[in-house]
Amino acid sequence: MNDAFDYAKQKWDKSHKVPDFKVGDLVLVSTLNFNNIKCPKKLKDSHVGPFVIVALHGTNEVQVQLSGELENKHPTFPVSLMKPYQPADKELFPLRNPTPLTVPPVEQNEDKKIKKVIKERRLKGKNQREYLVRYRNPVHEDEWLAESEYLTQISS
Repeated sequence: MNDAFDYAKQKWDKSHKVPDFKVGDLVLVSTLNFNNIKCPKKLKDSHVGPFVIVALHGTNEVQVQLSGELENKHPTFPVSLMKPYQPADKELFPLRNPTPLTVPPVEQNEDKKIKKVIKERRLKGKNQREYLVRYRNPVHEDEWLAESEYLTQISS
């Protein structure tokens, strides 16, 4: 049984590599599931971008900062639909004029400002409350804060 497991693991690992994306990297997003691009499927680009990675959600999801006509799409995509951005090589393609790359700034160091409280809960056996808060900056995910942390963030 262990031999079968090891064989299956070997086959899986050969074709599935863990992506090494980092916050701030440039990536191209696959248009496989984009139905709102106004051209025939045959003429549609296979990938659009480049976009800046804003946040990593686990090992399988990436949040990018979308721009242009894709701004109203949800910014989180699975890693399987991502591809690292490679700028055109001048030596291989001397006549190719690269399009100017406009990368929007990543506001990673912005202070966390609370937009609203989503839920409230009491810890069992303790006389403490926690609040599930949503931040104004979409980079930060919702998180549970202890009552003392919540009060300090509101007062500042």
